[in-house]
Amino acid sequence: MTTPIVRRSEEQSSRSKEPGKINSLPLVTRRFAAWAAEITIVVASGLIPFGIGVYANSRSDLNRVPLNPMLVVMERAIARPLALPVSYGIRNVAWPTNFLWTVALFAPVTLSWWQLYLLAKTGSTIPKRGFGVRVVNKQGKSPGLGAAVVREGIGRWTVPVSIAYILWRYSFAFPNLGLFTSLAVLMVLAEGIGLSSRRGRRALHDLLAGTYTIDATRPLPASLLGDTQKQQASKANETEEWQEENQQVATDDGGAIATETIQSPSLWQRIRQNPNLTLFGVGLASMTAVLATLVGTQVYVQTQQTERTNKQVNSQKFLALENRLTPNSGASEEERQSAILAIGSIDDLQATQFLADLLAKETNPALIDTIQQALVTVGIDAIPELKKKNQFLAGELESAGNSPPPERELRQKRLQINQRTINKILAVNSGKVDDLDLSRSQLGQSGSGSKESSSFNLVLEKIDLAGIKFRSANLNQASFKDSRFRNAGEDGRWDTYDDVIANLSQAQLRQANLTDANLSRVLMTGIDLSRATLNRANLADARLFGANLSSTQLVGADLHRAILENASLTGADLGDAKLNEANLYAARLGRVTAIGTQLSFANLIKTDWEGADLSGADLEHANLSNANLSATRLTGATLRSTNLENANLRNADLSLADLRGANLTGTDFQGTIIAPSKQDPADQFVQTPDLGSKSAVVEGVDFSQAKNLDTKQLAYICTQGGLHPRCP
Repeated sequence: MTTPIVRRSEEQSSRSKEPGKINSLPLVTRRFAAWAAEITIVVASGLIPFGIGVYANSRSDLNRVPLNPMLVVMERAIARPLALPVSYGIRNVAWPTNFLWTVALFAPVTLSWWQLYLLAKTGSTIPKRGFGVRVVNKQGKSPGLGAAVVREGIGRWTVPVSIAYILWRYSFAFPNLGLFTSLAVLMVLAEGIGLSSRRGRRALHDLLAGTYTIDATRPLPASLLGDTQKQQASKANETEEWQEENQQVATDDGGAIATETIQSPSLWQRIRQNPNLTLFGVGLASMTAVLATLVGTQVYVQTQQTERTNKQVNSQKFLALENRLTPNSGASEEERQSAILAIGSIDDLQATQFLADLLAKETNPALIDTIQQALVTVGIDAIPELKKKNQFLAGELESAGNSPPPERELRQKRLQINQRTINKILAVNSGKVDDLDLSRSQLGQSGSGSKESSSFNLVLEKIDLAGIKFRSANLNQASFKDSRFRNAGEDGRWDTYDDVIANLSQAQLRQANLTDANLSRVLMTGIDLSRATLNRANLADARLFGANLSSTQLVGADLHRAILENASLTGADLGDAKLNEANLYAARLGRVTAIGTQLSFANLIKTDWEGADLSGADLEHANLSNANLSATRLTGATLRSTNLENANLRNADLSLADLRGANLTGTDFQGTIIAPSKQDPADQFVQTPDLGSKSAVVEGVDFSQAKNLDTKQLAYICTQGGLHPRCP
């Protein structure tokens, strides 16, 4: 490109004469201010509706609906590359939240494209125009949509953020999201500073797009404006004076378009200057492509031929062994056992199908054991065939309701043999069941047949079952003590996108034993865990929407941040359980034993605790608005800064409870015991918090908007430092 000859256009001459403080600022400052304004507008368009949606979701008076599936897909798409925990399932949110979060998703995208369109057509976004900044191409015109996308989408964001991501993903900092954010910001800023060269400084995004960011209040080089020679001559003196004062025209990143005397030849010019070299390169690339295609084709053909040969050999072996197992073969029991074991060693689908069918028909106990041994040798690959047979046998058993007892006993026995075989394979292949599908399998008590014939119990203790799908499976009375339904995945780090997690949605686990089991983040929507034992189980971040946990033992269980919306925990034992930040919206907790349970910051909106025992429970900062706490025992409970708006505390026992900072707007205190009473000797094991003095229980608490306070309650409130209009 020849040396730019600068002129002052009529439009820019008039603009430069306009007074204002903006024009007096350096271009670097104005360019950065315009860029910051653009980012602020885009970010605010997403954060504002998102924040309003979060607030709406915390309201108890709004109906709950499933989260928009599109938002769920986007959440997972974002979570995977950023190594965030994936939220399986679709959670419930307040109905305005769906709309607001959808706006928060589309508004930034819409505004970003609008700014790109303005930049492409006019050379300036609204912030750039306000700060006197303009983007042009080499002809001094607006860059166009293609150049704008390359400049902003690829150069400014994709390249620096991709470099930051690669450095973060394969460094010690992974999966720390804060360090990635910091690294990404530094890379974006570094790209914006520009690359030093003898031509001045131009940022990478300008180099890629072939654009220049100039001061819209000052004249442009004549070469960028495309003036005629006559115009250049008439303005020559003015151009020379301006060039002396401004040796460079500032670029978008504080750099400049330096005066150039020689333009580097383009790629097309290089090709035209060296046609022989170009032809040689094209020929070499073509020969390499042809050779690679031939080699790849030969390898593929050879591989397919080998697979066909192996399959044919295995098929022949299987047919020969199958003939030895026919009733008319005359083979002895030992020979039949040897043939069955040999079939188990054949890597062939029809061999596995044959063994699964044979297991359901065989009546000889010795041969049944041999078949089970052969299927265990096959391993996880035998599970799909056994699952099909399991569902078939379960259907047969269910349809045999009016059949004679011997027939029902026979069908029950066949199903149990199938169940035991699956049990053995899972026990032997611990940690190798990722993506194994046992949905709708019958692996629990069927409830039919005699006591002896229905005695099978699935036992998978201290087993890694991460990734297995038990959707709608019958696992009643199974034992999973100390088993793991989740592992860290390939990267060996917990709480990242590749964590392998089981799916227990709609499964039946009545009276199951899950003591010390790891069920963290496991999807258990609609699961039936009634009368199950989950003492000390890890259920952190588990998804238990609408789950049935009635009469379940959860002593010492970790349920922090678990989702228990609309779940039933009636009669459950939650003693010393950790439910910090858990979501129990509209859960049913009548007659629950929750002595010493940690419920701080939990979402307990519209929960039903009638008749529950929450003695010594920690409910600090919990949200109990519109909750039913009638006849609830809250002796010694911590209710500091708890939201009890419109809660029902009728006939509840709040003696020795700490209510400081609680929101009691609309709370119903009819018949509530708020004065401390002498502790029942039978309850000496209940450890109450040391409040320093009895007056600290309601000291400074505002009861002015509480409902149904009687004279005795008011007298205690007023004498102990509580606040009420009727206090003297």
